[in-house]
Amino acid sequence: MQYLVVSDIHANLEAFEAVLAAAPACDHVLVLGDLVGYGADPNAVVDRVRAFAAATVIRGNHDKVAAGLEPAAGFNHLARRAVEWTQAALTPANRDWIAALPPGPVLVDELIEMCHGSPFDEDVYLFDDMDARQAFRASRRPLCLFGHTHVPTVFMDGEALKFVGPPHGPRYDVTMADGARYVVNCGAVGQPRDGDPRAAYGLVDTAARTISVLRVRYDVGAAQAKILAAGLPEVLAQRLGTGR
Repeated sequence: MQYLVVSDIHANLEAFEAVLAAAPACDHVLVLGDLVGYGADPNAVVDRVRAFAAATVIRGNHDKVAAGLEPAAGFNHLARRAVEWTQAALTPANRDWIAALPPGPVLVDELIEMCHGSPFDEDVYLFDDMDARQAFRASRRPLCLFGHTHVPTVFMDGEALKFVGPPHGPRYDVTMADGARYVVNCGAVGQPRDGDPRAAYGLVDTAARTISVLRVRYDVGAAQAKILAAGLPEVLAQRLGTGR
């Protein structure tokens, strides 16, 4: 089985379409949450995800707030302004669809589980080895895919816990070692925050037991112009150019 892995699209249609154009044909799409928030195309992104022939989709924290499942009180002022705009922009049908998305973790197959934040809490950020240790204790599959941090990350738990990448570059490949377990973030499609403004996504081949983290350039200027035209905070457009 070949999976396309996308997370944290954040209503950035230009980045999302670039990923879909660059990715090879896959059997199934895994969407790890935060379809909306920050960007100016929430309905177009949701419509695109809903149109996938075969996909597993879970919610993110921005999705929950945009759908009215939780208040925006825990968001910073930029995220709160963006999600309030998103709440008004979403069609009723798309808002209801987002509200019905399941939380993670979700078991995908015998190799993979997926979550937004972590396998022990859908809203927790997983950054360092202490977080990874807790994630490995909670995970139920050899490979746990997560998002939320917007930073590509690969942890391996074999003879010892190791951070194994990925470095900057257009592609980073990992072949799963026998008996080892992995916690992997393939990065953010629409809001990279590792200093690389290119959209990030992942590919998983279960037969070959490989995980690939890839980057693709997209029309950042078009996405920025839409954010400004929508009246969203200017910094949300600026950060797309820096990947921060």
